[in-house]
Amino acid sequence: MQKKILFICGSINQTTQMHQIAKALPEYETWFTPYYSDGVEKVIYHARLAEMTVMGNKLIRRCLTYLQQHNLPIDNGGNKYDYELVVTCSDLVVQKNIRHKKIILVQEGMTDPENLAFHLVKTLPFLPRWIAGTSTTGLSHTYQKFCVASEGYRDLFIRKGVHPEKISVTGIPNFDHCTQYYRNDFPHKNFVLVCTSDSRETFKYENRKKFIEDALKVANGRHLIFKLHPNENFTKATREINRWAPGALVYHTGSAEQMIANCETLITRFSSTVYVGLALGKEVYSDYPLDVLKKLTPIQNEGNSASNIAKIIRNEVENGAIPIGYSKSRLLPTANLSPVLKRYSNLIPRRLRQNS
Repeated sequence: MQKKILFICGSINQTTQMHQIAKALPEYETWFTPYYSDGVEKVIYHARLAEMTVMGNKLIRRCLTYLQQHNLPIDNGGNKYDYELVVTCSDLVVQKNIRHKKIILVQEGMTDPENLAFHLVKTLPFLPRWIAGTSTTGLSHTYQKFCVASEGYRDLFIRKGVHPEKISVTGIPNFDHCTQYYRNDFPHKNFVLVCTSDSRETFKYENRKKFIEDALKVANGRHLIFKLHPNENFTKATREINRWAPGALVYHTGSAEQMIANCETLITRFSSTVYVGLALGKEVYSDYPLDVLKKLTPIQNEGNSASNIAKIIRNEVENGAIPIGYSKSRLLPTANLSPVLKRYSNLIPRRLRQNS
């Protein structure tokens, strides 16, 4: 009988990455599930407070549609079989039914900035990692291997606290062969492209009016096109662009990567699409420092990342090593909060600063 592997998907980017990796493992029986939750996260899901995340119904439906369109076997929640190994797109939640399994974690793309919530989770590890967004990716330490995009990301994750021996620089599907996006039928060329983010939908602050006005300054009369993030409120975002940048084209479907291939200049805030622009040598504007982004840019290996990750999975399935499992001993740390309070003192009410 074929050994079985479960792939935990998420956004369309994460889901297509999982699909590519599975295709590189034809000798195994591969099953797929949308991202799912349990424990307190399940309560949040039922209260419909996770709708704009991979645990929400919107992205779950989108994932299921993709899986069904490609006739992929679905095991929603991953309870159908005793899987040999689990490949997951995120360890912000480590589901109960996989904690005794071998796990391979695959980086999706850009991670969130390290804000106050990140430092609180690092200092108080009993807090759920997801409150800090993807900035805490890799910090569960429950996986055998963490497949990352580049040497730059390897260094970043190690600095955050990921164990170096667990990291493998494999490249990541969707970002490892950017020159392929030059082959496209997108009708426009030599324009300024703005790839928006879903910051507002994921409860982060964004001054969208200022962002649009800054894009107009960069364009300086050149043709301006906006590609909306798939998780955005399209109606609201389109209305804002029509108001503050009349004449600009707005797309909420289509390949952002192909649009980037045809553009002269790319403008983003917090979007993994910036790496496509950098890999293709475009003029790029981002809220992140460009020197940092260039070090983090995923390696270009002509689309071999899925095969690289498959080799690691194959080795873990066949070597029979005992799974690490999930540590339940997440005790209160002894580290004090002073460095965190000092760094973010302007965000903390004065009364709390005095009591600390």
